[in-house]
Amino acid sequence: MSLIPVTILTGFLGSGKTTLLKRVLSEAHGQKIAVIENEFGEENIDSDILVTESKEHILQMSNGCICCTIREDLRETLQLLAAKRRKGLLDFERIVIETTGLADPGPVAQTFFMDEEIAETYLIDSIITLVDAKHAAQQLNERQEARRQVGFADQIFLSKTDLVSAEETDALMHRLKHMNPRAPIQSVHFGEVALSQVLDLRGFNLNTKLDIDPEFLKEDEAHDHSHCNHGHGQCDHGHAHEHTHGAHCNHPSHQHSHGHHHHYDDDVKSFVYRAQRPFDPAKLEDFLGAIVNIYGPRMLRYKGVLNMVGTERKVIFQGVHQLMGSDLGPQWAAGEERTSKMVFIGIELPQDILTQGLDQCLV
Repeated sequence: MSLIPVTILTGFLGSGKTTLLKRVLSEAHGQKIAVIENEFGEENIDSDILVTESKEHILQMSNGCICCTIREDLRETLQLLAAKRRKGLLDFERIVIETTGLADPGPVAQTFFMDEEIAETYLIDSIITLVDAKHAAQQLNERQEARRQVGFADQIFLSKTDLVSAEETDALMHRLKHMNPRAPIQSVHFGEVALSQVLDLRGFNLNTKLDIDPEFLKEDEAHDHSHCNHGHGQCDHGHAHEHTHGAHCNHPSHQHSHGHHHHYDDDVKSFVYRAQRPFDPAKLEDFLGAIVNIYGPRMLRYKGVLNMVGTERKVIFQGVHQLMGSDLGPQWAAGEERTSKMVFIGIELPQDILTQGLDQCLV
């Protein structure tokens, strides 16, 4: 049996998660989707598309999808759904989990790593984060949950861009890119987005075309060496190696809306590590083990494509918080440059310690 793909939909209150979800459900012709609502809050899927409610909170919707609400444990709900599916009581091909606006998607994602029974049945397809362009600057400034949601994303959708100027949208995209360069960012209007951009993104898959998005690396290099000097307002310093310009940039999204020039430095940041020399597997394993022990709660997402001594294949690893997985990928092609690349997205991660430690794991 192939694994059931799971999409985790997150975003701050009012960012348009439910609108997007309803759109997906009305559009998913012939696809049977189970929706898990992380809590029935104010903005649950409207009851007009729900037909029945059973004690277990598994609802059959008029469009043939099913919906369950979880106040209890996500794991139990997933196991119950899988059991009912095996017995032929429920029919679904995929799951969408809509988290509450204040939720940290980390524990939801971890559930799929930690529990063997869950891991044998389900596969995380991707974490999608909706960002409300009108209120984002304030939410990102004031609420760490909003910043964490951005850090976790495999795909970011910006809603309500019609309510702000092009400059504000541009500045916001620039800011989000620094927090999470892995995730493509796209504007959506009232949740109108093609299904192909929401489902089967394989954003979370170890076996994907495993390179960190090369576009992002190019962009990252451009930022590193241009001191942020690309029309969004220049940084007030000239360190060519500066990866985190949050504190130094003076483009609009970082400033508080009440006028005075306060530079807001986001605590969620990303950085890239590259190495030409191969890694010593034992040293790297020890070092990464120690790092996730200490910094795990602050490490949102990290991923790497590595050149290891002792194998002709690429080694792919990725993690969420303290949980890491790795896998052998395809062989390095003849003539391909064997460069290790890693991206770390987290809260106040000590880049110097990580870089130094990783350097020491090289052969």
